[in-house]
Parts: sequence; C-alpha cells; structure tokens
Amino acid sequence: MSVLKLKAVSGENPNDTLKRETVNLGNGSDVVYIQRLIPSDQSWKWFHYLDKHIPWTRPTIRVFGKSFLQPRDTCYVATPGLTELTYSGYQPHAYSWEDYPPLKDILDAVHKALPGSSFNSLLLNRYNGGNDYVGWHSDDEKLYGPMPEIASLTLGCERDFVLKKKPCKKSSDGSDEPARKRLKKGSHDGDQHTFRLRHGSLLVMRGYTQRDWIHSVPKRAKAEATRINLTFRKVF
Repeated sequence: MSVLKLKAVSGENPNDTLKRETVNLGNGSDVVYIQRLIPSDQSWKWFHYLDKHIPWTRPTIRVFGKSFLQPRDTCYVATPGLTELTYSGYQPHAYSWEDYPPLKDILDAVHKALPGSSFNSLLLNRYNGGNDYVGWHSDDEKLYGPMPEIASLTLGCERDFVLKKKPCKKSSDGSDEPARKRLKKGSHDGDQHTFRLRHGSLLVMRGYTQRDWIHSVPKRAKAEATRINLTFRKVF
C-alpha cells in the first residue's frame, strides 16, 4: 500500500479562501478534500435538521444474489424528470429539493466551493454508529456519465473513507486496462488511500476515479455517534 501526502493547492476561484488539498491518483483521477467547508455551528444546525426531518429508510437490497437490510439509513433527492436511480435491486423514491428547503442552501454552498459544477441529485446516508457502513463499490452507473464529479459532505461523527485501486485485466491487445466490475470482498490490488472525513468537510472525486477505483466507509468500533453524509451527483 502506498501513501500519498496531501498537497495544498489554490482553489479554482481566485476569490475562494477555502483550504483545498488534493491527491493525484494518476491516469486522470484525483480527489479534492476541503477540511472545513461549512462552519461548525452551521454544520450542527443542518445535522440536527436532517436527522429529525428527513424521511429516512433502511431498505432491503440484493448484493451477489443475496438479500439483506442495507447497513445504513438513506434518502434520495433529485430534480424532477431525471433518469430514475436504481442500485442493488432497490429504486428509492425521489423527493424534491423543495420538500426540504435547507438542502438547497447546502447545495448552494457546495456549488460555491466548486465553480462550474452543476449537481442535480443527492443521496443522503445516515450511519447510526460504527456498525453502519458501505462496502466496496464504484459509482460507475451510466446515468452519471463517463467522468462523474461526486461531492461528499460529512456532518457529525468522523469516519474513514477508503479508496482502493481496481485490479487490471489484460485487454485483447495485451495492454493493461482497469477492471470495471465491482470487486468481491477480500480482493486486494494496487494503491489504497484513507481519508478521515471530519464534521463539515467536503471530499470530491473527479476524472476517472469511478472507472479505476473503488471506495468504502468501513465499520469502526470506536465510531459511536451518528454521521450524516450528503453525496451530490449530476444525472444526465
């Protein structure tokens, strides 16, 4: 496993004073981390609103042919008229931004930090302690396009976010190319990077990160408090 040091870089907007750190994953993939996008007090206000008012559900999903209860609560918000989201045999109801007005304020804050971005969907996840998690996967669905930008805002308990490179397979011409299917538990190959996602922070995956890498939020016994994660994407 190789470890890359985070390098501070200037924002794309010259008037942007947010401290950004970036990891160049190679081959057109990178991750940007903003440790404090939202001030702590405002982050807690939004955390308590979302925890109380969002219609959280814990659906039954299917993974590798087996059905089980998803190990976290979830809710989906999207602009009307978009392609419907389906994952692991589950199709969530799409609420509108107007249903929960503070979500529009959060979206505005994310857009301000990422000039040129235009997110139109939001998947919220609530982790009620360290036994809630998300397993290895990549967000490489066609509805997000070939090079999706995915922004993840953390409110509440700190959790680890782990990136791992997909294994390479030989193509017909003998060259290496990334395997694009999800990996089964226990597969290991390539570099691995861990980010500690703090209260009010924003992590952004860009370029070919979904094509070439998988990510997870693993179980953590010491994470006793609740974390709410807001993942913004653009659906085409």
